[in-house]
Amino acid sequence: MTTTHAEHPQHTHVHGPTCGHVAVPHEDHVDYVHDGHLHREHEGHFDECETSAHVEHTAHTHEHGPGCGHVSVPHGDHVDYIHDGHRHAPHADHYDDH
Repeated sequence: MTTTHAEHPQHTHVHGPTCGHVAVPHEDHVDYVHDGHLHREHEGHFDECETSAHVEHTAHTHEHGPGCGHVSVPHGDHVDYIHDGHRHAPHADHYDDH
């Protein structure tokens, strides 16, 4: 997956284990849910963490939604769900891994 590095300008809040934002494991780092998008630490600042890939999570029989038991993460115009250590994003008739 390709992750973009769009710096979140003028971001004075420092994310970490006790910052109060939902922590989301993502590949080799941790994202933090903040203001409806994901922030990741990158060389002394925070980037908007977005992926350009759409990798289908195959054989996924669980349907995510309110009350499904997984942490929901507002993400742009949709909601992702934390499942098995990664984010599932609804896409057409399946879920993508982020």
